[in-house]
Amino acid sequence: MRTLLFVAAAIAALTAASVAVADGIEGAKTAKGVTGTFSATQASVTTRTCTTSDGKSLSITFGKYTGLSSGDPDLTGPITLRTRAVLNTTDNVGVVEGGLRIDVASGRDTYATFLTVYDHGNVAGLAVGRAHDPSARLVANVSAGFSANGGFAGGKFGGGTSAGSAVELGPGRCGANPAAEKSEARGTISTLSSTSITVAGLTCAIPADKSADVNSHFKVNDRAEIHCALQNGANTLTKIERR
Repeated sequence: MRTLLFVAAAIAALTAASVAVADGIEGAKTAKGVTGTFSATQASVTTRTCTTSDGKSLSITFGKYTGLSSGDPDLTGPITLRTRAVLNTTDNVGVVEGGLRIDVASGRDTYATFLTVYDHGNVAGLAVGRAHDPSARLVANVSAGFSANGGFAGGKFGGGTSAGSAVELGPGRCGANPAAEKSEARGTISTLSSTSITVAGLTCAIPADKSADVNSHFKVNDRAEIHCALQNGANTLTKIERR
């Protein structure tokens, strides 16, 4: 008798599930594939760093990035992404999450929240939200090249989205960064390139995200004061001022 009751209950459950599917998944009556591409550059970022209890360098960045998205109508228009990136910069892996909004040509904006895994300059994950038609739900695989100071490049919604990686976020705590070896010099800039600067005999590497700014404001024979710190084995520019 117990077996019959169990079978009857199972059949009832399956029947209910079949009815639910027939009526649509969470109210959906149709399903269609959509694709889009996007890119967005930094509008504003705030970053703090620390060293974790397992000796890794951790970077936490809150950023706003703006650009353009194109593709299906619901994915075409100016795009704004607001993110929180937690990156292990020692191993170059982490997580980038946040929300995005696309200002489509007519109707309400398309918006979604997303969670992606970062792995050596690329992110891949899932975005879930609503298209500009309030009744249309958006579920999209999303991928892009990413840097906290640069933004998103070659982004894709579906359409051959790049495969992702996997990371674990542990409960470890951040400690104070150990004091880095520092140096400074004041005098005439004797050499300046996209990758390094020399002032009063002190040569420091220029980080890629600061290269354009330094080279647009300074030139050889200018007087300047530079501050550098040992980072990943290289004497690296951290600050430059005109003198």
